[in-house]
Amino acid sequence: MTSPLGSAGRRPAISATANPTPRPITTRRAFLRRFSGGLAVLWFVETSSDSSAQPAPAAPRRATPPPPPPRELAAWLHIAADSSITVYTGKVEIGQNARTSLTQIVAEELRAPLASITLVMGDTSLTPFDRGTSGSRTTPDMVPILHRAAATARESLLDLGAKKLKLDRKHVEAWQGTIRGGTPGILSISFVTYGELTRGEKLVLDIADTTPIKPATVWTVAGTSVPKIGARAFVTGRHIYTTDFTRPGLLHGRVLRPTSFGATLATLDTSAADALPGATIVRDSEFVGAFAATEHLAAQAVAALRATWKTTPQLAERDLYTHLRATARTRPPAPPTPDPAHTHLAHTYTVPYLAHAPLEPHAAVAEWTAPDRLNTWVSTQHPFAVRNELARILALPPANVRVLVPDVGSGFGGKHTAETALEAARLARVAQKPVKVVCTREEEFTWFYSRPAGVIDISSAARADGTVVNWTHDNINSGASAIRAPYEFAAQRTAFHAATSPLRQGPYRGLAATANAFARETHLDELARALRLDPLALRRQNLREPRALAALDTAARAFGWNFAAPRRPDTGIGLCFHSDKGAYMGTFAEVHVAPVTGRITVTRVVQSFNPGAVINPAHLRSQVEGCIIQGLGAALFESVHFDHGRIQNPTFSTYRVPRFSDTPRSLEVILINHKELPPSGAGESPLGGIAPAIGNAIFDATARRLRSLPFA
Repeated sequence: MTSPLGSAGRRPAISATANPTPRPITTRRAFLRRFSGGLAVLWFVETSSDSSAQPAPAAPRRATPPPPPPRELAAWLHIAADSSITVYTGKVEIGQNARTSLTQIVAEELRAPLASITLVMGDTSLTPFDRGTSGSRTTPDMVPILHRAAATARESLLDLGAKKLKLDRKHVEAWQGTIRGGTPGILSISFVTYGELTRGEKLVLDIADTTPIKPATVWTVAGTSVPKIGARAFVTGRHIYTTDFTRPGLLHGRVLRPTSFGATLATLDTSAADALPGATIVRDSEFVGAFAATEHLAAQAVAALRATWKTTPQLAERDLYTHLRATARTRPPAPPTPDPAHTHLAHTYTVPYLAHAPLEPHAAVAEWTAPDRLNTWVSTQHPFAVRNELARILALPPANVRVLVPDVGSGFGGKHTAETALEAARLARVAQKPVKVVCTREEEFTWFYSRPAGVIDISSAARADGTVVNWTHDNINSGASAIRAPYEFAAQRTAFHAATSPLRQGPYRGLAATANAFARETHLDELARALRLDPLALRRQNLREPRALAALDTAARAFGWNFAAPRRPDTGIGLCFHSDKGAYMGTFAEVHVAPVTGRITVTRVVQSFNPGAVINPAHLRSQVEGCIIQGLGAALFESVHFDHGRIQNPTFSTYRVPRFSDTPRSLEVILINHKELPPSGAGESPLGGIAPAIGNAIFDATARRLRSLPFA
């Protein structure tokens, strides 16, 4: 038998602690060439999910197709001589507990203790290339690969163990990080540890697609609610995020921001800032920043700068939806000609810009370890995209830029771009020491992209029994995600129409699925009311997929849905069915609307969630609950307010997010565990159901239809 152990030795460790010797900026011309273009911006373009829609404009640069995942086992997994197991993934931990669930998968397949496994996540010098932690792709992308990698390693260890123990292969088994076995009829059992078999060398094998893996029906580690890995450090405050990260000799940086969007620097007087001892001002064209030994001193230096700005006319918030419709690249066609035999509806729904509002703002630490080598620790969801953008703007080979991601203190789709890392790198190159840039709360709300606002036109036609015979759905600006209804409508046309946004916009948790679900499920409720039908019955009339019906019916039973029953005064009930990213969910809500003040209180929510096989029930339930609570904010009060290029609510005191007092008195999540199906992602989909369910309940309580978010 050929040994799978490589002769090249152990997987090499890569040090990030070398003394920085940054290259000085020799001329203004060279500096401008490397940094021209200002802040790094990544553009995201959503295209229509339906062939009848017009395509969105092409991106400014054609993206290079990502490389396929490596087949080499050593790229994903390494077993040290002490039997500790290291697993490598380019995904990052942003609060979704991926570290725990992926460790469970490896432990299950490798038959190793959870405590022996460490995940290295989001390190561009150690982990395989990854497209980023977004789109609920961590579970669908990583689980199959790590399943197969761990199974391939297990089978190789069984071969090595049988040879070491001098036993027939069929008489050994993998158990708790060892290969154990015995001769039939003899009571003694011999064993050898994984580390003794590998001696810390690489397992030089390709991942085998034919290696058997355990189905979810017989999981013993995966499929259970094991506690969060490292939970004690999180709850005691010892866990390190980028904002906590430090390096020897670390300096702190701040950046001068314009007074409004589109403003350019006209004049700059640095004399007052230059007089501050210990602070250094860095200027290159539009980029102006400062670094100092303390964050306070760096902030003082930037505050002391006297800048004037050349501004350009900007849009007022009151004109937003008119502007989006007027600047749409393609125009929604007219609704179909009404058929007198059917009931017809046509309405418009709007959603505002939303801030991501992570508790941890954008942050980065940059350290030049050589004149042309950069290490940066970044709070980001896309380490490889950040690496490539830094390399492009700084004129470095990508291999010379290392991005490391400490756990991210939430992102919600808002941490895809490279600008904070670029700002830290600019300052660190001049300082010749590591520099940390942590954005203030006002900067976080103002200068990073928002969830796109949108205008959505829906028209429908239905028979008296609720069968929808025609459906058109046009989304202007907010996006195409989940735009196609998951119902079996006789005729359906959907289209996304890109428009010119007055604010910077980009991905948000769930993308446009939340906006499209709000418009679709509100319209279906209106259609049911026009037909005098139970809204649940109308949805069931148009659903065929068994998993969809199971999700809807499970939640309805748990909620005790009875549309004909009398309600308590000023109380209403509403529902939503939503499907996105391979998951199905039914959401039911009860609200109370105060008759004098109009205050909306969500008293009860029930949501069923059907994602396929469930890896960690407790953590999945936590994800669903988090989506629901975050969705309360978008439904009731969250909105970015702006006026002529300035954000009007750039603080938590003015941008209202859900509080403990906003959570429903009763919040029930029902997980439907389809063990015969692969697990889907769950970090986004549950968000889409809560706003339409609440809006439909508000109508049930007040007979007032609200077609614009937020409701309150």
